[in-house]
Amino acid sequence: MLSKHLRATAALAASLLPTAAFADYQVDILPPVTPVSQEIYDLHFGILWVCVAIFFVVFGAMFWSIFKHRKAAGAKAAQFHENTTIEVIWTIVPFVILIGMAYPATKTVLDMKDASNADITVKVTAYQWKWEYDYLQDGVKFLSHLSTPRDQIDEYNGPGAKKNENYLLEVDEPMVVPVGKKVRVLITSNDVIHGWYVPQLGVNQYGIPGFIKDAWFTIDKAGVYRGQCSQICGKEHGFMPIVVIAKTPAEYAAWARDMKAKMPAPMAAAPGAAAT
Repeated sequence: MLSKHLRATAALAASLLPTAAFADYQVDILPPVTPVSQEIYDLHFGILWVCVAIFFVVFGAMFWSIFKHRKAAGAKAAQFHENTTIEVIWTIVPFVILIGMAYPATKTVLDMKDASNADITVKVTAYQWKWEYDYLQDGVKFLSHLSTPRDQIDEYNGPGAKKNENYLLEVDEPMVVPVGKKVRVLITSNDVIHGWYVPQLGVNQYGIPGFIKDAWFTIDKAGVYRGQCSQICGKEHGFMPIVVIAKTPAEYAAWARDMKAKMPAPMAAAPGAAAT
């Protein structure tokens, strides 16, 4: 009977191999592209491997003890009430492990908070359900909306049901920044609490009405980086994507000139003005 079940399991596994060969899996954290996101990535896996080591040591000792000292093998339980040496060891070792994890974690948090000496400052204002980007030095301001066609969202069958690769992650006006420049983002909200979250940049900051929270990033290489609102903010919370495009400094300067030329005169004349 057991052999029959094993053969059936093996046949099922073999039948799934062709589908697995063409699957596009994402089982890891998205690749970091900023110094802070690289620190977060390294910290995550550093602590993960510490936890894995603790798991094997603790459960290895437990299962070895269960097997080695089982009653069926004639083992008899030792009778003792205290052991100062063991108590000191199991106090000091966890303390050292915690300090070893706390030091890089604290360094990462401090680096995340250091938004000083930024090359570019962008005020990000969240609305239900869009983002406004205001480049304070360059005098560029625009709104960014979801650009996924409505028929892709509303239709489950028919021609509009087919979803593209970046379904619900496309916008009409992306945020554009230069590669290698420190960008400070000042994040607030005009209505409810939102969250400006772009995983590859290592930024996840609340947008709270009446408050301004800041974060920063320096992107190492040109590319397109996507995120979403990370706080439940209403019925179309899932329709607030974030797209950040990193370009060379020359391409960024040209983009800023083009955007400023397209802006209405009152907005272009008053960079940094609050949205109404």
